[in-house]
Amino acid sequence: SWYLALLGLAEHFRTSSPPKVRLCVHCLQAVLPRKPPARMEARTHLQLGSVLYHHTRNGDQARGHLEKAIPQFEDVKFEAASLLSELYCQENSVDTAKPLLRKAIQISQQTPYWHCRLLFQLAQLHTLEKDLVSACDLLGVGAEYARVVGSEYTSAKIVNFTFKLQLLLMERKLQEVHPLLTLCGQIVENWQGNPIQKESLRVFFLVLQVTHYLDAGQVKSVKPCLKQLQQCIQTISTLHDDEILPSNPADLFHWLPKEHMCVLVYLVTVMHSMQAGYLEKAQKYTDKALMQLEKLKMLDCSPILSSFQVILLEHIIMCRLVTGHKATALQEISQVCQLCQQSPRLFSNHAAQLHTLLGLYCISVNCMDNAEAQFTTALRLTTHQELWAFIVTNLASVYIREGNRHQELYSLLERINPDHNFPVSSHCLRAAAFYIRGLFSFFQGRYNEAKRFLRETLKMSNAEDLNRLTACSLVLLGHIFYVLGNHRESNNMVVPAMQLASKIPDMSVQLWSSALLRDLNKACGNAMDAHEAAQMHQNFSQQLLQDHIEACSLPEHNLITWTDGPPPVQFQAQNGPTTSLASLL
Repeated sequence: SWYLALLGLAEHFRTSSPPKVRLCVHCLQAVLPRKPPARMEARTHLQLGSVLYHHTRNGDQARGHLEKAIPQFEDVKFEAASLLSELYCQENSVDTAKPLLRKAIQISQQTPYWHCRLLFQLAQLHTLEKDLVSACDLLGVGAEYARVVGSEYTSAKIVNFTFKLQLLLMERKLQEVHPLLTLCGQIVENWQGNPIQKESLRVFFLVLQVTHYLDAGQVKSVKPCLKQLQQCIQTISTLHDDEILPSNPADLFHWLPKEHMCVLVYLVTVMHSMQAGYLEKAQKYTDKALMQLEKLKMLDCSPILSSFQVILLEHIIMCRLVTGHKATALQEISQVCQLCQQSPRLFSNHAAQLHTLLGLYCISVNCMDNAEAQFTTALRLTTHQELWAFIVTNLASVYIREGNRHQELYSLLERINPDHNFPVSSHCLRAAAFYIRGLFSFFQGRYNEAKRFLRETLKMSNAEDLNRLTACSLVLLGHIFYVLGNHRESNNMVVPAMQLASKIPDMSVQLWSSALLRDLNKACGNAMDAHEAAQMHQNFSQQLLQDHIEACSLPEHNLITWTDGPPPVQFQAQNGPTTSLASLL
């Protein structure tokens, strides 16, 4: 009775809002001095380790309790081994986690639930280390085990997971991907069983499908899959978890809790909206996802929630820079730094992205030397081909703006040549590479060549609804026609560019378009239209100028000088803007 009373109190404190973690730990610790039976003691060490791991930063104490739980009873040791390996991974001690999981897998074959779960966990570690062959081998073992114990549900999950890894293995072999997509889709649709499990499998498959399309930069092609995914998560939300449980122990776990799935669907929706240029929609879904994450993190400190939060912030930061909210973007970059300070593995996985975001911010405030340093650091830290191509494309834009880096620029442009052996399969990045070539040709005065590149960009961006690239290409083409004296054709480009930029909204393209419309109307003798365009240009200039001053005055602005090691903990206050504002306008 005393044990149940203490356990009930501990659970009450753990699930309070906000959780009263210290009181929960006190209740669990009070069990141990009473010398409870061995199984009860082992379970208490597991519970203490779990609470300390999930709700505090006291890794040493969590590790101590979990290590005491591992040598004990089967219903405790496998959960303790799973949690302890997670803890080791959070501390970047993957080499310590792997043998622990291997041993647990060896002795768990009579416990189907834990055997399958531990196999997934070890496969995930190999995936993090880019050892995809070992991960696939493990999942093959898991698929066979699931078949032997009669678990069609877990076998279907493993097939889908294997498919995900095969996608990674088959980068740039897109002709082989689509048959696999079809096969896995059929496996999911043909599976009959518990409705929640069925929908869970569908969400898993559709997330893989949607992210595959987004990685390929196919924003328009992904829309039917994304719509299916959003409908699927709505269906899951209406189903009750208290349906009849599966009789097979190997079928008892989902790949993600339902609440986490909702956040993940919000996340891929934000990714799609950002790529397509629907930035207000991206903001709307980011707000929803962050609110949901805040609620979940009060009771669940699972590392995946922090990963979701960082990826959401990375995307919304890019949106802020486009919409002319640099100060907010900078504060959110600082927020990502703080999240990464709490987890070495999170920082390791996102360091390159963090420096890339700082590089983009530096471009927006015209700190080109700092932008170059940030992009160079990001290139050194990444092994991801799509991110590498994205960084190189933006670094090329820095060299174009500087105007005196021709040797370095030619070297970069050769590495992202969209006409020959483009390094990645992304439709979006290849279209961006054509735009960068067009921009460079424009600055070189090679207008016919620039028009060819920009028309290629327009053709590709229109094919996949890449609205920002379309707007940028239209306004640059309009500028070229204006320079060539073809005012009518220039107007035909600039007006739709302005309309599209207003819809996104893209502050820089609006500024550029309004300046061109002012000059075009002045040249054509349309005084009233010229005055209206000049007023618009003035308004955009003032908004950008105020935001520029605010951003450069923030203490976080000093992050632009950070290029080595973990994120700095504190920032020195700035006295004011550090760059010329004239070049911004």
